Amino acid sequence: MEDRASCSVKDFVNHFNFEQTTGDKFSLNRRITVPNTNRPGLELTGFYDHVEHKRIIIIGNKETAYLEKLDSKTKSERFDRITHEETPMILITGGNQCPPELCKIAKDKNFPVFKTDEPSSDIMVEMVTYLDEVLARTTNVHGVLMNVFGKGVLIIGDSGMGKSEVSLDLILRGHSLIADDRVDISRVKDTIIGTAPELLKGMLEIRGIGIIDVTHMYGARAHLEKGEINFVVEFKKWDDNAQYLRAGVEDQTYYQTLGLDIPLLTFPVKEGRNLSVLVEAAVQDFMLKQRGINTAHLFDERVMEYIKKQGEKELEND
Repeated sequence: MEDRASCSVKDFVNHFNFEQTTGDKFSLNRRITVPNTNRPGLELTGFYDHVEHKRIIIIGNKETAYLEKLDSKTKSERFDRITHEETPMILITGGNQCPPELCKIAKDKNFPVFKTDEPSSDIMVEMVTYLDEVLARTTNVHGVLMNVFGKGVLIIGDSGMGKSEVSLDLILRGHSLIADDRVDISRVKDTIIGTAPELLKGMLEIRGIGIIDVTHMYGARAHLEKGEINFVVEFKKWDDNAQYLRAGVEDQTYYQTLGLDIPLLTFPVKEGRNLSVLVEAAVQDFMLKQRGINTAHLFDERVMEYIKKQGEKELEND
């Protein structure tokens, strides 16, 4: 199930340690739901069309300089409009002071206004980066997430297919576990990030053994807190009647989550197949394709060249 996250003004300002100018503790319960900010240049001139009220408002040096040219009545009217009920907060940057008109209106509305000495350009980058992660779209999936050769590999499939056992073998081969059983995934811009629930971090369940702590057993390198998901491997029970990928020239398939497509490869599970070695080979092949080296296409070209030469020989013999 996909969730749309939000964060309270209280948690946000505690992270950045901003100085509070107006608003009581209840005002800090306002929710931040979008990671973008708004520098209200047009609003301060009296133009209110297409205003996105849910953004945090930034008042910096330029806005402060413009406000100094306005009379008190006009400033009060502008501030009354931008302290909207859906607006989470206002941040005054660059060590500027809160205008008296804004202080009065904010106090009347119990609207939170904060100050910082940081310049607008610097603090905006930090704020958006922080909010991109905190407000990321999230969901979860049953599977195992491993870091193999520096790539995040999500292994999915029905219960009992040996996902955790393969993960243990990959750990013994020098790779790292990120999450077992349940993978919490989030979208940050155009990247899918995976991590383990707090309760399961560093833990791996092996049937017949139970829960093991991979860090204690195999060292710190055996576990990573989180990682990007670059590639998905699906384990499926072997079906003698099914047709499986052989030459590899077929169209690439994808695993879809949170609006993004991740390359997907299906492995039929059968006794005697060394799945951990196959996962390593699949990741290495994926990395080669990222560099523009597609072995399947090279083989296809070789076959076509061979057919062409055979045809030319037949024409010569005729």
